[in-house]
Amino acid sequence: MAFPTNKETSSSFTPQWKYDVFLIFRGEDTCYGFRDHLYQVLCDKNFNTFINDNFQRGEEVSVELLKAIDLSMISIIIFSKNYTSSTWCLNELVRILECRKNGQLVLPVFYKGSPTEVSKQERKFGLALAKHEENFKDNMSKVQRWRIALCEVGSLSGWHYNNGYVYLIISLMIFKIKLERFI
Repeated sequence: MAFPTNKETSSSFTPQWKYDVFLIFRGEDTCYGFRDHLYQVLCDKNFNTFINDNFQRGEEVSVELLKAIDLSMISIIIFSKNYTSSTWCLNELVRILECRKNGQLVLPVFYKGSPTEVSKQERKFGLALAKHEENFKDNMSKVQRWRIALCEVGSLSGWHYNNGYVYLIISLMIFKIKLERFI
């Protein structure tokens, strides 16, 4: 059930959200476990949730993903060990943080990792970015945008998930989302 934001804007325009939640994740790491549980609970709680499984065949993925981000009130980002190996995920992250400046709520989940690994680009996060620097040596500004976005989102308050208490984590997330609706 999508609903308008209750944050005031400088004009008489109040954005109408198409989605309550945009769920971003690296599929190979989280698809058949945590992500599916989270998606199911969000749907059971009547959150209109977008995941990239929602595409119609033949749609251009990048344009549709960016539209879905723009039309979402909340973005939940699941940071898994291979998250930064995906340029799609990194581009989506940059867009999400642009939308955050316009009032979108951003909720990070640190899946079997820590905010420090994300913000400081340590371990697999740093290795993947070093590889991107090699691949994008003619477009280092793109990699720099990704690094800045990771640093920013790693400093946000989020949840840690390390092989247990999946329903507790999801319940806390749902509680925070419901609170944010009324602030």
